[in-house]
Amino acid sequence: MYQARRHAENRFVPLRHLRYHVRTWGTSRPGVPPLVMVHGWMDVGASWQFVVDAMAQDRFVIAPDWRGFGLTEVPPTDQFWFADYLADLDFLLDALVPEGPVDLVGHSMGGNVAMLYAGVRPQRIRRLANLEGFGMPAMPAGKAPRRHAQWIDELKALERGEKALKPYADAEGVAQRLMRTNPRLPADKAAWLARHWARPVTAADGSTQWQILGHAAHKVVGAQVYRVEEALAHFAAITAPVLVVEASDNEMPRWWGDRYTLAEFHERLRAVPDCRRALVTDAGHMLHHDQPAQVARLIEDFLA
Repeated sequence: MYQARRHAENRFVPLRHLRYHVRTWGTSRPGVPPLVMVHGWMDVGASWQFVVDAMAQDRFVIAPDWRGFGLTEVPPTDQFWFADYLADLDFLLDALVPEGPVDLVGHSMGGNVAMLYAGVRPQRIRRLANLEGFGMPAMPAGKAPRRHAQWIDELKALERGEKALKPYADAEGVAQRLMRTNPRLPADKAAWLARHWARPVTAADGSTQWQILGHAAHKVVGAQVYRVEEALAHFAAITAPVLVVEASDNEMPRWWGDRYTLAEFHERLRAVPDCRRALVTDAGHMLHHDQPAQVARLIEDFLA
C-alpha cells in the first residue's frame, strides 16, 4: 500500500449546523498564506495526499470533506445545492483563517466552487489554481420546466432507493472500483485511497460491507439550469491570478459530446482578468492521482 510521506491531522469543525471534517498538513508560518485544497464530486479531502507528498515546500494545507462526503456530517436533505459549497467554504475560512487571504486549489467540482467563490470574496484569495473545473454546458431558460421535472423524478427515485451507492465486500473491492474508473491509478494508491473513500459498516444480516463515503443525494440532478452569464460575472470579479490546469486526456467529449467543448471553456476564461493555462501530460481527469509530481510542481511554481 502507498506510504504517505507527510502526516495529516484530522479535526472536526462546527460549521453551518454540520460537523465538518478537515485534514491539515504542516504548520502555519508567518508570511506564508495557508493553502486550501478542495476536492471534486464523489471524492474526499484525503485525495490530495499524493500532491501534498510531492510538494517541495512544507506548506500548511487545509483540505475539507465537502458536506455529504467523506467524514463530514450529512445534512437531513434529499438535495445538495451548489451555493451551499460557497457558503461552507466562506464559513470554513472564517473558522480556520480568520484574517488574510489564502491560496486556493480546487479539482473538478471543487475547481468550479473555487472559481465562483473567488468572484464572491475576491479579497480572500491570493492565488487560485483550478484543476479540470470546467463548469457545465449552457442551459437555455426554456429548458427549466423539463429540468425541474427531471429533478422531481430523480428525488422520487432517490426515495425509492434507486440511487443508492453500491456497497463492496471489502476494501480491495473499493480499490478495484477506483482502478476501473481510472485505469491510470496505481494499485498501491488505490489501496490507500479505498480506506479513505469508503468505510466498513455492519449490514442488517451482521456481515461487514464497505460503503462509499458519499451521500446518494449527490446523484440527483441540480434543479436549476446552468446560466453561463452568471458564471462569467463571477469570473470577471476575480482579482487573484488564476492558473487553469488541464489533463492531456480531455474527457469532456465523453461527458457532454458536442454540447460543451474545451474550446468553449477556453472562451469563457477570457472573462477572468488574470488567467493562464497549463497542461499535465499522460493524465486524465483525476490528474492529481495520475501525475501528482507534475501537479505539485505547477501549483508551487504558480504560488511562488
